[in-house]
Amino acid sequence: MDKYYSYTDFLKAVGQSKKVNEAEKLLNEIYLDLFLNRIQRTYREEQLVVLIDQALDEKDECAFHLYASELEMLHRDASE
Repeated sequence: MDKYYSYTDFLKAVGQSKKVNEAEKLLNEIYLDLFLNRIQRTYREEQLVVLIDQALDEKDECAFHLYASELEMLHRDASE
């Protein structure tokens, strides 16, 4: 996730009764950021699978290792 969202900041926003909209805005921003990151990661994974297939078809071992390692890193980052 590109941005850091503090649970403390969220609770402060929620705790301010006159500023309920601030808490909703913060929560919406968090969900939007998560959603966009998920879309970007999924799209890149799909690209990498195509590139890996091409590298295999062309017997390009260097490209295969490059794309496979990037795909592995994406999967590792997603599982954390």
